[in-house]
Amino acid sequence: MKPPAATPRALARVRRLCAALEGSVEQAAWGEPTWRRGGRMYAMFASAENHHGGGRHALWIKAAAAERELLVQAAPQRYFVPPYQGSQGWIGAYLDEGTDWDELQRLLQEGHRLLEPKPRRAHK
Repeated sequence: MKPPAATPRALARVRRLCAALEGSVEQAAWGEPTWRRGGRMYAMFASAENHHGGGRHALWIKAAAAERELLVQAAPQRYFVPPYQGSQGWIGAYLDEGTDWDELQRLLQEGHRLLEPKPRRAHK
C-alpha cells in the first residue's frame, strides 16, 4: 500500500512541533521516528505501512490516561488507544485531513511535560 501524499507534510509538521520542545531529540526506533526527552520517549510516528497503523498514518503520544479516555470517546475518528503503549496511558492520533493540529501540539507539549525531571528533595 502506498502512503497518502500528505504523509511527508504531516511528518514534517510533527518534526517541527517536536523540535520546538526543549530538550526534544528525534531518534529512529522500530523503523519509525520517535521523539524523546532525557532518553525517554514521549511520541512515536506509526506509518500506514506499519502493521499497527491500520492503513492510516498516526502519532502515538504519552498522555494522562484520563485525558486519553475522554478524547477517544469524544472523537474516535481522530483518536485511538495504541497497542502496547495504550495500557500505559498513551494516545494515538491519526495524521490525515481530520487532524486537529492545535490539539496535537497541546498533546505533544503535555506528553513532553510528563517526562520533566522530578525535583530533588533536599536532605535534612
